[in-house]
Amino acid sequence: MKDHQLKALVQVADCGSIRAAARAMHLSPSALTKALRELEEDVGAELLTRSYKGVEFTPAGSALLVRARLVLTTLDKARDEVRYLRGGAGAKITAAITPTIATTALPGVLKDFERLQPDAQLTLIEGMMTSVIPALHEGSIDFAVVITDPEDLPHDMDFEPLGLVRGTVVGREGHPLADAREWSELRNARWVLNLIHGSTGHHLLDWLERSGLERPVNPVLCTSPTLMLELTRHTDLIGFGPEPLFLDPVFSVGVQRFTELPAAPPMSLGILTLRGVPLSAAARPLAELFARHIRQPTPVLSS
Repeated sequence: MKDHQLKALVQVADCGSIRAAARAMHLSPSALTKALRELEEDVGAELLTRSYKGVEFTPAGSALLVRARLVLTTLDKARDEVRYLRGGAGAKITAAITPTIATTALPGVLKDFERLQPDAQLTLIEGMMTSVIPALHEGSIDFAVVITDPEDLPHDMDFEPLGLVRGTVVGREGHPLADAREWSELRNARWVLNLIHGSTGHHLLDWLERSGLERPVNPVLCTSPTLMLELTRHTDLIGFGPEPLFLDPVFSVGVQRFTELPAAPPMSLGILTLRGVPLSAAARPLAELFARHIRQPTPVLSS
């Protein structure tokens, strides 16, 4: 299994065809096809099939593609790390961050990190669990700071818990249900929720079901915290999200928390990495800064 063979496999996936992949790699289609055939011989399985629809990956090809992306990304990071350790150009670090951290630990982390590694190229993306896990598998991010249920994580993920985050129900200022004291009072409410696996909304519905309480009926589904906020701010839809976001005076303008309701159990906040893949010399200090800043205030991020 050679470097150029894995690159050929990934390029076909990215380009959608042998011919387009060959152009992108400045190869002839026959040369790229040869590399793919050699790779198939090496692993002992068919990786691609051709049909009138174009090139399709077999189950074995799809499985190898995920690992090929990780291998190639890891090699690139290894080269960058060697250059960094030898005094070369600044390191490149990509991390996925839950929006909750943007209003709490992130400003302090960035301030300290800029002093520590002023030349580093830092990329931050939003830490939604449905995108974080594939990104870690492919090596496109170094680590993630996420809110999750550790029991729901794949076996190849390592999770370092740093604290707990409470969720809260929110609605527009002056919402007629804002003083509700029992969950039953919300049975006729219209909700907007993020229900992707591992989200706070998914956590809420699981808890309501386990507790024998009525779940929201036909909620509006939304994965964007900003869009969800605007909907709760300008309509009678109510939502559920990490409490630290709604304690921020800027983020929470126009909305209020339903503080009289019995609280749902908190979720875990921590650092997620791919098991067996060590953080680079540049990414490790950033992860340590997140750990320190998140642990400092209190073990539970809430009011």
